[in-house]
Amino acid sequence: MRRLTDTNLVFRALVILGLIGFGFYLANERGLIRIAFDADRSYISTVILAVYLLASAHWLYLAKALSGERVRLAALEQRVAQGHASAEEAGLVGSFLVNLRARESMDEPAGLVAAFGDALMNRHAFGHFVSDALIKLGLLGTIVGFILMLLPVSEIEAFEPALMQQLLAGMSEGMAVALYTTLAGLVTSTLLKLQYHVLDASAADLATRLGVLADVHAAALRRTDDHDAP
Repeated sequence: MRRLTDTNLVFRALVILGLIGFGFYLANERGLIRIAFDADRSYISTVILAVYLLASAHWLYLAKALSGERVRLAALEQRVAQGHASAEEAGLVGSFLVNLRARESMDEPAGLVAAFGDALMNRHAFGHFVSDALIKLGLLGTIVGFILMLLPVSEIEAFEPALMQQLLAGMSEGMAVALYTTLAGLVTSTLLKLQYHVLDASAADLATRLGVLADVHAAALRRTDDHDAP
């Protein structure tokens, strides 16, 4: 019997994106996003948001691919439990079966299971890189903001009230750039890390299940339908 999590990973991903989208909608309704974009003269916040949206689209694609692997493994588990020979599979599960049948040794296929887990996790490497890059972009915005904040100081020629007022206004604009870009980087990076944590946990569970199946039913997995034909 298939687990519920084998077929609803994409649904869970859509729910997560829906909750994140609802949070952005509430922030936009209160004018927070507009304030941040208007105050950011460097446009780094816009770049951060665009990168996050592209990374989320890639994350949704990976969730769909991982869901397909889970469905294939669930079908394989069901056939093995019923005593049928394992049929050919597609994707990484299929590659694992091909490599398992090609092994001359009958030892435990721990190496193949580790390679299967690595192949799953390598798909998520780009997302983790982007998550770290979002923080770096936020820190870059912080540096740019402080530079913009300190630039008006070099224009001081006399301590006149009107000049000081302009100086403080320029410094506040630079501080706004620093704070909003930092906030955008932290929020988007944290959200993307959470999204990829869901995929990492699902991939780890998939690798564990395949490892258990390979250890317990190695002989059945090495058979093909042709071997069982009368």
